Amino acid sequence: MSCAAPKAPAGEEKKTSWPEVVVKSIEEAKEIILKDMLDADIDVLPAGSAMTRDFRANRVRIIVDTVTTTHSIG
Repeated sequence: MSCAAPKAPAGEEKKTSWPEVVVKSIEEAKEIILKDMLDADIDVLPAGSAMTRDFRANRVRIIVDTVTTTHSIG
């Protein structure tokens, strides 16, 4: 199995990462990724999660490492 990046239409380079979504919500990140890669199979995982090491050209993993709720005392 090849680990080469997926082929893009002539004259275009296929994106393989989306650094512009780092500060976005999960839903915003998914929307941006799907605009660039219509067939993306997006997995959302907490930082430190176990992951398979197999290569799938249409899989995009969003690793979440943020506090998503407000914590309070009591």
